[in-house]
Amino acid sequence: MFTGIVEELGHLVALDRGTDSVVLTVHGPTAASDATLGASIAVNGVCLTVVGRTAETLSFDVMAETLRRSSLGALAAGDPVNLERAMAAGDRFGGHIVQGHVDGTATVLSRTPGDRWEVVRFSLPATVAGYVVEKGSITVDGVSLTVSALGWDYFEVSLIPTTLELTTLGRTPVGATVNLEVDVIAKYVERLLYRGVNRPAAEASA
Repeated sequence: MFTGIVEELGHLVALDRGTDSVVLTVHGPTAASDATLGASIAVNGVCLTVVGRTAETLSFDVMAETLRRSSLGALAAGDPVNLERAMAAGDRFGGHIVQGHVDGTATVLSRTPGDRWEVVRFSLPATVAGYVVEKGSITVDGVSLTVSALGWDYFEVSLIPTTLELTTLGRTPVGATVNLEVDVIAKYVERLLYRGVNRPAAEASA
C-alpha cells in the first residue's frame, strides 16, 4: 500500500519491449537504497514489482494488462517518473489510501498559473466519474491530491509549489496522459450497496 506522497523524482533509463510486455528500468537512488527483489514500488502511480536492482536503478516487468490500463508504455528514456516505496507499518499516513491499481487515464486539459501555485484541469472518464467528489482525494500519476473543482467531464486540482517542483505534475504538458486512481473506499461502498440491493433471494433468506 502507498499514500500518494512522492518520495523521489526519478527518470526512465530504458524501456525494453517484448511481444506484449516491457521491462522498465528507472533511476532512483532513494527508492533503490533499500529495495529488495520482489519489493513493491509505485511508478507514476502504478504498483510494480522489483525484478532487478543496482545501487541507483530498479527494473520492473510490466505486463500487457498494465500497459493497456496505464500510460507507462508511452514513456521514453529520460522521462521523469514519480517514485514511492510501499508504506511501512508505523509510518505517518501523509496522503490517503493508494493501492497502485490504476482505474483509468486522463488528459491534461489546461494549466492556469497563480501567484505561487497552479490549477490543472484534467478530463474525467465516465468509468471513474462516479467515484470523484469535490474536496475528495484522487491519485494522479501517483500523487495524492484534493479535487478542487468538478464538472461532468473534468476535474481540477490546485498544485502547491512543492508538488510543482518535486513531482512530474510540475512539467506535465497540456495534452499529456496521466494515470488515475480513485479513492478505494468509494469502490467498496458501491460494491456493498450493489450487493445489498441485488442480493439473491435464497441468500437473503439463509
